[in-house]
Amino acid sequence: MNSTKSVAFYAPLKSPDHPSPSGDRTMARLLMKALGRAGFAPSLASRLRSLDKGGEPALQESIRKEALAEADRLVRHYRSLHAAERPCLWFTYHVYYKAPDWIGPRVADALNIPYAVAEGSRAAKRAGGPWALGHAGAEAALDRADAVFVMTAHDREALAAAKPAHQALVDLPPFIDAGEWPDTPPVPKAPDAASRLLTVAMMRDGDKLASYRLLAASLDELRHRPWTLDIAGDGEARDEIRLLFAPFGERIRFHGEVGSKAALKALYESADLFVWPAVNEAYGMVLLEAQLFGCPVVAGAFGGVASVVRHNETGLLTPPGDAAAFAQAVAMLLESPDRRETFAAAARRFVTAERDLDHAAARLQTALSSLNAVIGA
Repeated sequence: MNSTKSVAFYAPLKSPDHPSPSGDRTMARLLMKALGRAGFAPSLASRLRSLDKGGEPALQESIRKEALAEADRLVRHYRSLHAAERPCLWFTYHVYYKAPDWIGPRVADALNIPYAVAEGSRAAKRAGGPWALGHAGAEAALDRADAVFVMTAHDREALAAAKPAHQALVDLPPFIDAGEWPDTPPVPKAPDAASRLLTVAMMRDGDKLASYRLLAASLDELRHRPWTLDIAGDGEARDEIRLLFAPFGERIRFHGEVGSKAALKALYESADLFVWPAVNEAYGMVLLEAQLFGCPVVAGAFGGVASVVRHNETGLLTPPGDAAAFAQAVAMLLESPDRRETFAAAARRFVTAERDLDHAAARLQTALSSLNAVIGA
């Protein structure tokens, strides 16, 4: 038995020490912490990024070759170590057609160790077309996995349909570490006449910009109501986003990128409602953060968002891309402070009782220890 239970950790989409903040980076870091809490010793095996955003076959082939060379280098390195120092498990976070894992399966096969994936997703419609190679790599990695940790119900259906006989599918819903946040007295809500709305999101082109557009369109239908909106986030689309919200004047407060958890906690606690259309979000870490601090949520029901917001219990989910329905949901909660308070209390209970680091660590420990006697407890 490997007494240190060393685990090689890899995130092909975005490394946990990548300089750009995102939900993916946050979850990669949290998974490493949860593995540590579960009794393993995770170490970052590679920072190689396999992401191809644009569907360029030549780029995918170049990435594949670089990744296979990296895998061979790692195999040589691990084989040079004493047996007790080698990883007893390879653990990859987030595998899909735009960011396949070419490294993990090759290393796991060479070292004869289990291979696990958290947040893998299958997309059969990508088998042809510009991401065909990336799709093939992602499918091969998921087929090789001894365990796939399923983070949302949205992903489970396709994973279950294509599950190899040897593979375990283990539910591991998105989670956060409340201990990372400062233990300061809650910020009291100001007795403003206008309800305080909040959104926290990077200002990027693509889905993030689409979400901001939907939010602006929804709030335009609520001009006659008293509200303000705090926006925390920054990025290359900031100028376009500022133009979107310019018609609302002083109702909008831009905070830029909020790097301090204390400052972000204060924003969550002082808000009456967290609002985010969540276009094509995998699930949305900020939605869990808001709920941790008793801020109920209105979000679009894209992807796995329903796995982090309990509709009509901790917030409201609206049909994807429907600005009018989103506006109606916001209006409903603006008109009902008692309902918001009920949602707020339920949101806090939900995150602290079910989506904390200890629960995630326990699920990981149970599942991974059953993979192979080498990493047994």
